[in-house]
Amino acid sequence: MLKQRLEQKLLQKLSPQQIQMIKLLEIPTVQMEQRIKKELEENPALEEGPEEDDEETIMKELEGDDFEDNEQEQEEFTLDDYIDDDEDIPEYRLQAKNYSRDDEKRPEIPFSIGTTLHENLATQLGLRELTEKQKTIGEFIIGNIDEDGYLRRDISNIVDDLAFLQNVNATENEVKEVLEVVQDLDPPGVGARNLQECLILQIKRKDQSNPSVRLAKKILEDHFEEFTRKHYDKIESKLGVGEDELKKAIEEIMKLSPKPGSLMSESSSETAQQIIPDFILEVTDNGFELHLNSRNLPELRLNKAYTEMLRNYTRDSGKKKEMKDAIMFVKQKIDSAKWFIDAIKQRQNTLLLTMNAILKYQEEYFKEGDETKLKPMILKDIAEMTGLDISTVSRVASSKYIQTHFGIFPLKYFFSEGLQTDSGEEVSTREIKKILQECIENEDKRRPLTDEKLTEILQQKGYQIARRTVAKYREQLNIPVARLRKEI
Repeated sequence: MLKQRLEQKLLQKLSPQQIQMIKLLEIPTVQMEQRIKKELEENPALEEGPEEDDEETIMKELEGDDFEDNEQEQEEFTLDDYIDDDEDIPEYRLQAKNYSRDDEKRPEIPFSIGTTLHENLATQLGLRELTEKQKTIGEFIIGNIDEDGYLRRDISNIVDDLAFLQNVNATENEVKEVLEVVQDLDPPGVGARNLQECLILQIKRKDQSNPSVRLAKKILEDHFEEFTRKHYDKIESKLGVGEDELKKAIEEIMKLSPKPGSLMSESSSETAQQIIPDFILEVTDNGFELHLNSRNLPELRLNKAYTEMLRNYTRDSGKKKEMKDAIMFVKQKIDSAKWFIDAIKQRQNTLLLTMNAILKYQEEYFKEGDETKLKPMILKDIAEMTGLDISTVSRVASSKYIQTHFGIFPLKYFFSEGLQTDSGEEVSTREIKKILQECIENEDKRRPLTDEKLTEILQQKGYQIARRTVAKYREQLNIPVARLRKEI
């Protein structure tokens, strides 16, 4: 049965120029250089140099002329047309708990040069003597390896995928043979299907004449569960080894990487370009001085030859119709150049407005860089202070860095959720995490603090916190549970 339904739908319409403005706001200084360079190359009406006094007069004069301007009928786009799925602002950034610990651990470095894990593995695979079929299987296996270096798909599923997606009929044994080749590539441990296999692959590459390495290999192969649970007494008893021997073997295991793929990311970051701060904060006798990092960003102005050309065209009323196309072309270029100059100014104003608000909100922190002075702050707080939209504040904070007298930090570092003390005072969760970290660093490693004990310590200090919250913060700090922190 067919039904008719009347529905109202509100869509936010964005012009192409508004879309460009959003993009300009998002990008950091180091990418802004490239964006300006591109605009200078594409628009001859734009040039480097300080703005001249008569430009405003020229533009007012030109705006007074009556042209049939198709630009006024520019197509409009909805916000959905502009933002791809992978460019959406994550929902959590628009809410109170707007930045995760993962964001703090993995700052978004503006530019990175180097080889990815998959490219590196593919290059190495190409140097091995393989049949075309084996090469196809190998490339497919590499494509299924995650960023940590693990193969998360079952061999049987890979066999099915090869048949359906690559039209390659392979047996499980054939796939396993090629997997062994992949696991022989660098970094050691890559292509493992679980942590135990990953560590075994790495320990096999160590000097087997070393008794500690041999013992470590045996522990990983035959007593992995006892090792993960830190049941060292059971391992000593089963293998008939002493405490010193076991300690040396465990030291060998602790040198191995649980995430071999991250080693490639680290080596790539060594070749990454230096982080270029977008803001520079200086502390003077008169207080804070905040500057935008102009770096290699040139001043822009309209090309005088183009503005003069358009002025001459418009004065010659007799040739106006004949020169219509030429006039439209020149005017379009000048309008585009003027818009770009204004957009750069608007970007700078928005960046400074946002950063000044953050600076004011976190004034106590910026004096010394003491983490415990960081107040709970969310995107909404800065949006209300500046009168900007929350999404605009989010775009400013994304991929931007500030240089202070105590280091360079991503702007998102200053945003965090809050927690109350017994007295009702609101404190940053970063302060709680710092106390947790200090407690665990100073604990007796033979009798590490449990989550229950850590909760008691925090509650005694006046923090209203539940055990499950302590466990969550401990996990966000990448600190294992008490039994896994136990040392002999």
